[in-house]
Amino acid sequence: MLKLERNDPCWCKSGKKYKMCHFNMDERIKLYQQNGCIVPDRRLIKSSAQIDGIRESGKVNTAVLDYVAEHINAGMSTGDIDRLVSDRTRELGGVSATLGYEGFPKSVCTSVNNEVCHGIPAEDVILKEGDIVNVDVSTLFKGYFSDSSRMYCIGAVSDERKRLVDVARKAIDVGLEQARAWNFLGDIGQAIDDFVRSNGYSVVKEIGGHGIGNEFHEEPFVSYVSKKGTEMLLVPGLVFTIEPMVNMGKAGVVLNKENGWTVTTKDGKDSAQWEVTVLITENGYEIMAR
Repeated sequence: MLKLERNDPCWCKSGKKYKMCHFNMDERIKLYQQNGCIVPDRRLIKSSAQIDGIRESGKVNTAVLDYVAEHINAGMSTGDIDRLVSDRTRELGGVSATLGYEGFPKSVCTSVNNEVCHGIPAEDVILKEGDIVNVDVSTLFKGYFSDSSRMYCIGAVSDERKRLVDVARKAIDVGLEQARAWNFLGDIGQAIDDFVRSNGYSVVKEIGGHGIGNEFHEEPFVSYVSKKGTEMLLVPGLVFTIEPMVNMGKAGVVLNKENGWTVTTKDGKDSAQWEVTVLITENGYEIMAR
């Protein structure tokens, strides 16, 4: 970390002197680090300009999911959803961050029923009355990344599936209650895990959230089975996703070895997930994409 004097320009390029900008926060972070806590380095703490860019990207991402909500219905294929997302993202001036990422072949992930995540859209996967589907949209807009997903209920779904979707959605709110400066990522994780377990469900362990903004996937990894007071310290300017994957049955998952992407529940029971991109602020949090 670059050593700065109090009257030097701040490392965040705000144009302010260091003592008037990030000096006090850096000193507080240093105390946590000296006590053995995991702390973010400066590369993960977003500047005002970067936050503005991520916010604009998030607006596009959210608008695309709104567009999906207006058009999704029984009888359409997940390939149709891919075209909706691809076309609308381009219309709004963005680029799908998913397309081509580490070889992923489509512009969106569509995970139906017992698919946990990373479902690949296809023409032969037809949505039926009673299905639940996660649509995970990721956007690159003017150099900045955002990421969020929603569950969509296709027509009249069973009470069992509706409850799973609702609990997964409420788990986001439970996690957000802990999303404030000088808490830890583990506070979010334990709150979510406790809530999900209290409702008789389980949280996937192997897959979690991630930092985002300047890159599609940044540090830290965000677990939802972590413990209070552990994992990375939350500080103003940190941007990451909250996206617990909630299984109706056990937490075990299986990777589809044929396509190398799609993850399903090991026991074949349904799974649900919502995702938001969140910024830690001085006074709490801001949802940047949902």
